[in-house]
Amino acid sequence: MPTRDTAWPQGTPCWVDCQVDDTAAAGDFYHALFGWEIQDGPAEAGGYRMALLDGRAVAGIGAKPEGMTQAPSVWTTYFAADSADETAERVTWAGGQVFMPPFDVLDAGRMFVGADPGGGVFGVWEAKAHNGAGVFNQHGAYCWNELHTPAYDQAHEFYRAVFGWNYDEIGDGVNFTYSTFALPDDKHELGGMMDASSLGTPPYWLTWIQVEGTDSILAKATGLGATVIMGPDDSPFGRMGILQAPQGEVLGVIDPAKAVDEAAPGS
Repeated sequence: MPTRDTAWPQGTPCWVDCQVDDTAAAGDFYHALFGWEIQDGPAEAGGYRMALLDGRAVAGIGAKPEGMTQAPSVWTTYFAADSADETAERVTWAGGQVFMPPFDVLDAGRMFVGADPGGGVFGVWEAKAHNGAGVFNQHGAYCWNELHTPAYDQAHEFYRAVFGWNYDEIGDGVNFTYSTFALPDDKHELGGMMDASSLGTPPYWLTWIQVEGTDSILAKATGLGATVIMGPDDSPFGRMGILQAPQGEVLGVIDPAKAVDEAAPGS
């Protein structure tokens, strides 16, 4: 079981959480779907709930901020930072937007939420008491994060300026334009970017959860009130599907044990 007990390297996807209208209902849904143990946070955490897998933090479930109840429910990808304040400055310098200056989350860490120039929203997390995900790349834990954006080249430039990422193009550049990203001087793939300019959809970061049996998970999700948006489909990275949970947040599920030829996650 891949686990982590220290802070993640800067620029690494380190945490995911969803913002919904009803955190209790979301907790029930994800407990039934992935087996997450849902733990209530302290009162001062504003109702934020921690999801655990095998006793380790795997994701968060939070209420939408006050005054934003009309906003859609979403999953957010967070990237690790040695300093949230310095990263916020780089985001602004590179042409992105910081929605609110970095702030402390009790003793857990320091964070902000921002957007790249194309509108893709992401979070930044400076770990203190909470390192981020304590388990990953196993059933019920996140295993991949990818940006779907119509501003593909601009996104490359922005995230390189902020996190120093380097890229590897794996699509054909015609029918499917897709790249993976890695930290400077490291070839270990951390996530991906997809050119979504032909789809006419808003930019967003998609969270992928690893599962054992994509078909059964999608069927279970449907029985719990979710909608299957895509799949199940085969790929060289596993059998995958995208679903919309009952409150509207979108996430991907993938079984890497069922890998076949052709395409990439998100294709």
